[in-house]
Amino acid sequence: MSTDTTASVSTHILDTSIGRPAEGVAITLAARSGFEAEWVALGGSATDADGRCKDLPALPEGTTHVRLDFEVETYFSKKQAEAQQDAPRVRDSGAFFPEVAITFAVTPGEHYHVPLLLNPFGYSVYRGS
Repeated sequence: MSTDTTASVSTHILDTSIGRPAEGVAITLAARSGFEAEWVALGGSATDADGRCKDLPALPEGTTHVRLDFEVETYFSKKQAEAQQDAPRVRDSGAFFPEVAITFAVTPGEHYHVPLLLNPFGYSVYRGS
């Protein structure tokens, strides 16, 4: 929840290769207070069956930049293993991008919903509502 002195962040992931939410993707959250400040790891969570991560840590007062790190290699490796139970091996690795790091600026009092549209060979991200 955002306050007058802090921003808040939420996210979800849609696996566009199957048209479904991406469940079980680990996400970590980091923040900093200024362009030259050090990143501070705040913790993380994982996406639920709906592809949503509902329990990201709160941002500290003074946060100006946020980084979401999505661990997608494990997710795609698991999906590939499940698919290969019924089909021959299609590719050598689970994902071209083993992780996705999204960095964005925030303003106190604002909420930032950052959806990730994901497939094994690309991704897109935007500020949602």
